[in-house]
Amino acid sequence: MALRGRVALVTGGVQGIGRAAAESLLEKHAKVALVDLNQSVGEECKKELDEQYGQDNSIFLQCDVTDGGKLQEAFKSTVEHFGRLDIVINNAGINNEKNWEKTIEVNLTSVIKGTYLALEHMSKEYGKEGGVIINVSSMAEL
Repeated sequence: MALRGRVALVTGGVQGIGRAAAESLLEKHAKVALVDLNQSVGEECKKELDEQYGQDNSIFLQCDVTDGGKLQEAFKSTVEHFGRLDIVINNAGINNEKNWEKTIEVNLTSVIKGTYLALEHMSKEYGKEGGVIINVSSMAEL
């Protein structure tokens, strides 16, 4: 898939694997919505990416992926800002043994919700152009 002009949404997009994915997409001239819970790190990440790739190529959307309404709003805001959605990377993840329910909400439930939202915004079944969904996990999250 040629990435110039494509739009990606990356959850957990301001640190670690998510940030690396966002940077790779930006290097290939895609537009990227960085979706993350951490407001201060998100704003700093956006600032750094603006300096490297230009201000119009990314947006930061503060979002708790376990909040279905907020996640839906992040998808909607991405499409409103960039005009389309082509790639979704469900990358947000935590490892919290003391709060296993929250871990399940972030690492599993939000991925399922993100996948369904991606289908709504990209699927040819809904009159869209199609796209790519990538679900990420790590050994730390298992």
